[in-house]
Amino acid sequence: MVLVLALAACLGSSPVRRALHNPGATQLTAAVSRKGPPKSLDGFTFSHGVAHVRARQLGASWHHGCPVPPRQLRAVRVKYLGFKGRRRYGVLVVNRSAVSVVRSAFARIRQHHFPIARIVPISAYGGSDNRSMAHDNTSAFNCRYAVANGPKTWSEHAYGEAIDIDPRENPYRLNDRIYPPAGKPYLDRSKHRRGMIFAGGPVVAAFDALGWGWGGRWASTPDYQHFSVNGR
Repeated sequence: MVLVLALAACLGSSPVRRALHNPGATQLTAAVSRKGPPKSLDGFTFSHGVAHVRARQLGASWHHGCPVPPRQLRAVRVKYLGFKGRRRYGVLVVNRSAVSVVRSAFARIRQHHFPIARIVPISAYGGSDNRSMAHDNTSAFNCRYAVANGPKTWSEHAYGEAIDIDPRENPYRLNDRIYPPAGKPYLDRSKHRRGMIFAGGPVVAAFDALGWGWGGRWASTPDYQHFSVNGR
């Protein structure tokens, strides 16, 4: 109880704090541990860093009619370096077929000391991609449609086969809109700043080596935060 109160005080009025008081959202108290990988993190119980997923743990990020059922998803515990260089643990919910890719990619990213702001399942943000991006959150599964021109189609995130990394530093430009809006200063990719992803850099190299595509290569609508199994 003391840990919950202390964490809530540190997080202020953020979506993560609200999740602590929302029984339908995942619990985040263990996410602040820096003493080692906890067996339980964000409400999941891990065996060798991987956990099965239930519908209630996905909250508003999943609903009936989604292209994959919860049993096809896995929660993967990953170790990463925060923006202050501290070792942290986070959770990515992905398709079970993507588990090995995620673990390998994030191990390579960490070896190159690439900083990540935070990694929290998007259920903590009520399944809202906009709220997650506003908090500079790295996330994977979210049952939603693609934010794109043309007919409505499921996003690769809806299959658990895509990951968005440090969205503020790596925004998505679609027509005249920027996602997230706070990422506008980072549209100038000539300035290499902390958390920015570049061609030839460690993050792109990690996913390239594993066969995943990068949205930063999209010619007219670059999505610098986005990596997916099929490049879409």
